[in-house]
Amino acid sequence: MNILILGSGGREHALAWKLAQSKKVDRIYTGPGNAGTSREGINLPVNPENFEEVKRAVVDNNIGMVVVGPEASLVAGIYDFFSNDRLLGDVPLIGPGKTAALLEGSKAFAKDFMTRHKIPTAPYKSFEQDTIHESSEFLRSFDPPYVIKADGLAAGKGVLIYDNLSDAEKEVAAMMDGKFGTAGQKVVIEQFLEGIELSVFIITDGNSYKMLPEAKDYKRIGVGDTGLNTGGMGAVSPVPFADTGFMQRVRQRIIDPTIKGLSDDGIVYKGFIFFGLMNVDGNPYVVEYNVRMGDPEAEATVPRIKSDLFELLEGVAEGNLSERNLEIDERFVSTVIIASGGYPEHYEKGKEIIGLEQNEGCVIFHSGTKISDGKIVTSGGRVLAVSAWGKTMEEALSGSYKNAERISFGNMYYRTDIGFDLH
Repeated sequence: MNILILGSGGREHALAWKLAQSKKVDRIYTGPGNAGTSREGINLPVNPENFEEVKRAVVDNNIGMVVVGPEASLVAGIYDFFSNDRLLGDVPLIGPGKTAALLEGSKAFAKDFMTRHKIPTAPYKSFEQDTIHESSEFLRSFDPPYVIKADGLAAGKGVLIYDNLSDAEKEVAAMMDGKFGTAGQKVVIEQFLEGIELSVFIITDGNSYKMLPEAKDYKRIGVGDTGLNTGGMGAVSPVPFADTGFMQRVRQRIIDPTIKGLSDDGIVYKGFIFFGLMNVDGNPYVVEYNVRMGDPEAEATVPRIKSDLFELLEGVAEGNLSERNLEIDERFVSTVIIASGGYPEHYEKGKEIIGLEQNEGCVIFHSGTKISDGKIVTSGGRVLAVSAWGKTMEEALSGSYKNAERISFGNMYYRTDIGFDLH
């Protein structure tokens, strides 16, 4: 079978790398892909949010399955587009429909869903233009820090935390004024949860699910979790504090009620669910849902899947996921993101990358790269993910950092302390 993976980041390269190992997969296409995905198969000049372009690519290349990487296409309704199209109706698409994708596409929808189905999350309230005058009263009803969220998709920048009441009030007003465009037309204010974060992933066919490896990622640009938020500067899997007891609570209190809640609400969900969790004194709370695999978490979790990933995707498509085998590598995998200097603000592109062939005991996933005049050059803020295995977390991290040191390009940067809070 030919598979089309939509997206261009490290997550998509990790999925392409893993699916290319399956005997059931003939050819992998990635649209638009990057320099790394072109090694696993063929890149197509496809915009994942242009559904007609995607349709042409599927028809022209005899695609038998589509795997959606980024959330924007799912929130925009690509699953529904396929389901309702005469030529695409029989092509399975791995990803939820438009209503289900609101779990990520609307913070208010997700919080209402959790409240309705008694899934642990922080106390909150949603505000729109006509109720904004009530937001100050709600902020004053609890102690700082204050968590302010734009309701819609804001490219990972729509969640802000303030210790000061007046700063929080100004942020609510700025979001309503269009700071994040239409994403901030509704604002969710919630109480801050004190704890340590982790990401848990499942794949579901709408009835049963398989639990994929969990991970912890590091969002801040600076050492010690300082500086601006990014798309993620590294990740570790497994997470040492996520022991059997904790993960049992995650299943019972969060995953099972989520799957049942979707079913009770009549929402069909076929694909990945990413649970952004907070461990508060040993108890899991949902910070957010995402409706796809994480990035950079995929670069740490996908290499831990020993069995055939295509078998799971086929199980989702055919509705018999419970019969499929999932085998997890017990070893640790760490991934360290190599970024362009200046990211997440201004950075330069087009820097030639040297040393990619000198790696050992690791896999290098491409994110912001492209091929120009036969050379691999930078084309984004997060450029590469260096993923290594180890019997311990320290051994895995040592492998990631040794291999990162062998790579160079102008003004490159990476955090030197991934996993610092897990020792």
